[in-house]
Parts: sequence; structure tokens; C-alpha cells
Amino acid sequence: MEPVTDRIRNVALVGHAGNGKTMLAEALLLRAGVLGRMGSVETGTTASDTDEEEHQRGQSLSLSVLPFPWGEHHVNLIDTPGYADFAGEVEAALRVADLLVFVIDAVAGVQSEDERLWGVASDRGIPRMIFLNKMDRDRADYDRVLGEIRERFSPTGIEPVELPVGEAADFHGIADLVTEHVWLYESGRAEERDELPEDIAAREHLDHEHLVEDVVEQDDSLLERYLEGEQPTAEELERALHEGVDRAVVFPVLVGSAGGPDGPVAVDRLAEFICHVGPSPAEVPPAVAEAAGDLVEVPCDPDGPAVAFVFKTVTDPYVGQLSMFKVLSGTVAVDDVLIDARTGEKLRLHGLVRVRGAEHEPQTRVVAGDLGAVTKLTGLAAGDTLAADGFPVRVPPLELAEPVHAVAIAAASQADEDKLAMALQKVLHDDPSLRVLHDEETGQTVLRGAGETQLQVTLERITRRHGLEVEVRPLAVAYRETLVAPAEVEGRHKKQSGGRGQFGVVQVRFEPLERGAGFEFVDAVVGGAVPRNLIPAVEKGIVESMQRGGPHGYRVVDVRATLLDGKHHAVDSDEASFKMAGSLALRAAFEQAGSTVLEPISVVEVAVPTEAQGDVIGDINARRGQVTGTEAGPGAGEVTIHALVPTAELTSYATDVRSMTHGRGHFRATFERYEAMSEQLVERLADRS
Repeated sequence: MEPVTDRIRNVALVGHAGNGKTMLAEALLLRAGVLGRMGSVETGTTASDTDEEEHQRGQSLSLSVLPFPWGEHHVNLIDTPGYADFAGEVEAALRVADLLVFVIDAVAGVQSEDERLWGVASDRGIPRMIFLNKMDRDRADYDRVLGEIRERFSPTGIEPVELPVGEAADFHGIADLVTEHVWLYESGRAEERDELPEDIAAREHLDHEHLVEDVVEQDDSLLERYLEGEQPTAEELERALHEGVDRAVVFPVLVGSAGGPDGPVAVDRLAEFICHVGPSPAEVPPAVAEAAGDLVEVPCDPDGPAVAFVFKTVTDPYVGQLSMFKVLSGTVAVDDVLIDARTGEKLRLHGLVRVRGAEHEPQTRVVAGDLGAVTKLTGLAAGDTLAADGFPVRVPPLELAEPVHAVAIAAASQADEDKLAMALQKVLHDDPSLRVLHDEETGQTVLRGAGETQLQVTLERITRRHGLEVEVRPLAVAYRETLVAPAEVEGRHKKQSGGRGQFGVVQVRFEPLERGAGFEFVDAVVGGAVPRNLIPAVEKGIVESMQRGGPHGYRVVDVRATLLDGKHHAVDSDEASFKMAGSLALRAAFEQAGSTVLEPISVVEVAVPTEAQGDVIGDINARRGQVTGTEAGPGAGEVTIHALVPTAELTSYATDVRSMTHGRGHFRATFERYEAMSEQLVERLADRS
């Protein structure tokens, strides 16, 4: 059955690593009849974890689209990684999901990535539900975790719609607070009853009343009737919940277990809730795009002009590049020609498919609100907009955080450097949250990402897919040096070895400049002591010598060189002679005035829980940093610390911040300036090199 826009549900499972998102996806596919039996993360047999690195690590490393039918609805389920290093994958899911299901571990409670993602979703107004998973585990605690959710997510809008029946290993069902019916499970089979178990009946009635009181506020007519003493029906409550979820002011809490010895419990109720309470693509605010410099809305209308947003590309070993997209407007049919708004190129969508994990099912068309994919369009990249000719719009690209962790890499064999460069281009295309740069000063190729794990996985993929051995090397810091004091010196170059010789003498005054001033060359020669055509050679000789490095071997910066006088020979003086004279003059200036090493300093902003503030500030001080201020953080109970820290001290900071804050802290660092190092630090630096 072809999906219909108002019956589509685009749902992303999000939350901390280990909360059971992938197994919940398996359970939903099982209950939908898509799978005959559930796979497992441990054996690498789940529908969503298709990558070899995922199998080896036993965790999701990239998003996976897993569509399934549920009655008259079509659900596009998106399983996402829970580890913070792969936040770029989650960001792609957030851009196309109309509903987020926060999967929370009923034993561990609310964890750092749960809290971070809730803040992101709140800022963007994305509809949300919460699923308390692992209710069948020892130490699962519904009331404790519900309290944590209200404390750390939101004091308002958190609305339990189910109560667990049984505890820990005896968990075997749920009481539906909307219908006041109970669903009991045995050997994977569900039975609905209208008689509540005695041990939860009183609690259920009380919680039902609380739910009614809160939810009727979403509908003025319903609220008025309720205040007059009329009880809403289950259908009316469901509609009111739907309104509240659509507007991202009501967040239903459901309970269950994705995988236990007797099969999933209450997963089918989650699917029902997603379909009947969750929003369709047409019910969420329309996408906003840029058109001719103005912002325009793109309504999710299957009869509108075709617009699609590419949220993910993957390199498939059989079909090549696979570009996944969401149709924001119109209907995209096979062999349609759309325009890539980024490049202006016309692209024919020949190979339309529906993706389910590693499986690809050919499609003839994809309607507004649905997810699809197209094969073999290598020019497409994540964040691209495809639009119908005559409707030139561009949706904002993915909002990816700047990478904060870096390593220097090189091919183990010099002969493989070109091959490594090509491999890096391919992994960057599939993961735009990564960055690669070649540092001209240090000569290193630097790979940057969100954290150590992401970079390790990237290098493992390069090795497996391209047969390359890649070495990770210590990250070099781009130190520089400059003069300590002014110096007026002579640079003399004389060479005579038979025949025409070389001769050039220059008198140069060198002065240190303020940080960041660069290099200045001043021609103050009077009377032709240095011929006009040879003066540029003096400057060139000084500049080239600065690039080669001062006494400590680092590039020289922030110097003014004033050419005062010189001598030349009518026959032996040439450009090479005065280049060498300029270079020798700089060397003489350092011998006379001395050198100081400059190190890069970064501006650092660290957002951490208030209780971790002292530890983080102490750590900044230990890194030779200077705290410049603090302020209230972006989230509740957070503080933002501003500091100046030597860049060399930030090599492992991404990992260390997570460790100090139990995964709840995050930071960004940008280069600010260069500062002089003390003699003791310079000596220590020399000992290490």
C-alpha cells in the first residue's frame, strides 16, 4: 500500500547509548510483521546495525531508516546512535523526524545524552514522547525515573499515559491511563482487559484523573465541559493528547520492554500511540527555505512543487552512493529531473528506492512527507536541496557542531598517501561532521571530529574499505617565534670561487612588532647603496628565512625589517647575493637580540553542570589556562566557563571534559592569538622535541 501523507509518521528513536533503541526498533519491526524474529546487538544481526564496525563494537554508529506498516499508517522509524561522538547522525535524524521518542533506561534513569538531546529538541520545538524501556530488569524503578524526567527534562508537560503491571522480572503488562484498560502479555501475546489488577487500581484511577485534568487544557471546548462535570471519552482524550504533542507542550510517557525472555512487552502500544497521537508530516510547521534572498514556507502538500531534502549519504558496496531524502513538498517520481540548489545541476532520479537497514526496495514515487533514497548520484551531499525546475528554493543545510577533537594521520607507506587522500574524501562525504585539513606549518594531515571514538571508527573504516594502514601520530602544535628586542645588524654575503663571484652587504634594523602584526619591510636606503632592482631580493631573503624558522626552528612572525644601507659590486652583485645577505641579517639579529617562542592560545567556552564547575576550573588552571568569566549556562543547572587556554593543552580536552562531567559537559574552542612562552616552558619544549 502506497503511503499517504497524513498517514505517515516519521519517528526518530533517540537517547543515551545503551538505552535499548536498536532493540526497540527490532521489537517494533517484529510486531509489525516485517521481521520473523528479532536479531541481537551482540551477534550483529539487527536490521539497523549493518556496518562491520557496528558489529565489532556492539553499538550503533550511524542512523538507520527502518520503515514498517502499522494498520493504515506508514511509519518511518529512524534508529540513531546514542554516543555523543556521533551527534552528527542524530542531527540528520532531527531534521527529518516529525516526532522523537526518547528511549530512557528504567534502571539507569536520565543520562547525559538524554538531557542534551532534550534541550536541543526543546529549543527547536520538536514533538516528543518518552518510552521507559527495560521495565523487566532488576532495579527498574518507574517512580524514580519519572521524577528524574520531570526534574531534568521539564517540570511541566510530562504526562504518564501508562502504568507498569508488575515489577522487574514480573513486569508483564501496562495499564492504559487513557482507556483505563489493562494490557497483559504472555509469550509475546497481548490480551486487553477492562478490569484493572487490584494492586494498581487505586493508583491508576488517581493518575487517570491527573492526566485528564492536564490534557483537557489542550481543548477549550473539552475543558469547559470538564469543568461542568462531564468526563471526556477516551477518544476525546486521545485527540487532546494529539493536539498537545503536535504543539510540543505535552510529552506522553509510556513504559515497556523491548526485549525479554518472553518477548517484547507493550511495544505494540507504543506503535499505536505513535500512529494515533503522533503528528503527521502535514501537521508539523512547514519547512522554511530561502528563495531569491527571502524566506518562504514549503507546505507539506503532495500536490505542490517537488522539494526534497537530502539528510544522509552512504556508500553502498553494491549500488554505490545512496542519498536518503525527505520529500518536503510535492511528489518525487522515478526519472524526474530536479535541480540541486547547491550546484545548480539538473539531476535525473533514475534509481528511487525505499531503504530498510541494508535492504533497498525499488519505488516508482515518493509522496510529500515520506522518506526515500536515490542511487548513484555522486554529486549529491547531505544537506542538499532538490527542487523542481522553476521553484528555486534552498532549505538550510545541516547544523553540525564544529569538531573539537583532532589527530594527525599519515599512511603507513609513503606510496599510499594519494590513496589515503581519496579515502578521506569518501568518508568525509558520508560523514560531514568530520573535517580534514593539511597544516602547512606542521606538514601534518589533521583529522577532526567530535571525539576519540568517532575518529577511531573512521580510521577503522578506511582500513577495512580501502585496505590502507593508517598511522596516528602526535598532533604537532604550530609554535612560532619572534625577536625579543630590536637589533641593527649587517648581513654580508661574499663568495669567490673562480670566475664571477657573489657579493652583497645589507644593513638592517629589525624590531619586534605587536602580536598578530605579521611582517613589515621598509626600504630606507638612500643614495643607491643597494640597487633598486635588488631591494626586493633582500626582502625575499628575509621572508624565506623567517619561513624556515628561527633559532628554535619555528616560523618567525611579527617583525619589522628596515633596510638602512648596503654595498654592492658592479659585476658580482645579483639577486641571489642579496637574498642571502637578507637571510644572514635575520640570523645575526637573533644572535644579537635573542628569540622568544610563541604558542597559540584558544578561547574556550565550556558548558558544564553547576556541580562540576570547581573541577573544571581547577583543570583549566592545571592546563595553564586563565578563566576570564562565568555565566549561567544554556541549560538549567548549567554554567558556562570562559577561559584562555594554550592550544597545546587541549589535545585530549574533549575526552577529559566528558569524563569530568559524566558526559554532560561540552565545549568549543577557537584560536585567539599567540603569546610568549616562559624560558622554562621553552626548555621543556626543546627537551620533548
